Amino acid sequence: MTLIRDALAQATRTAFHLEHRDAYALSDVHRPSYEAYTQRGEVHTSFMDSWAAVVREAVGRGVEFRRLRIISEPVSDYIRWEHALTAVNVEAGEQVRWLSRRTCPAVAVVPFDCWIIDSSIVLVNHFAGDGSWPEPGVERRTDPELVKVTADSFDAAWTLAVPHGDYSPK
Repeated sequence: MTLIRDALAQATRTAFHLEHRDAYALSDVHRPSYEAYTQRGEVHTSFMDSWAAVVREAVGRGVEFRRLRIISEPVSDYIRWEHALTAVNVEAGEQVRWLSRRTCPAVAVVPFDCWIIDSSIVLVNHFAGDGSWPEPGVERRTDPELVKVTADSFDAAWTLAVPHGDYSPK
């Protein structure tokens, strides 16, 4: 996570995040919020305060933040919870969109979660099958061809995706 935060601190124009998983492993920090949501329908977001501060600081420097979540429908409980939390991302300055996998065949999408920073760096997130983040969890890539393919993939999917305020989990 440090590699990602360092890259975001140095971003000057854009920070785009592509997410593919229908669930990620829950850390001890995230689990209480998830359980409160799935067991009682309560939305607890205080664990997101530090992330929101990172986003606000970068947006204040003029960095455009976009987050694209490619999801299966019907959605998982994890995605329902994530959707309920996303107001924090949006309030901090992120643009967030949702794209059903059923729509994805219309575009070629890279098969990995990643960050695209300033159209020059791709931070590839490597996850285990259970959604955990084994070391090294992030790989920094600057190969111009990979960066271009990844950015083009993100842009094509972004145009098909539904803005957060218009999306209701199905």
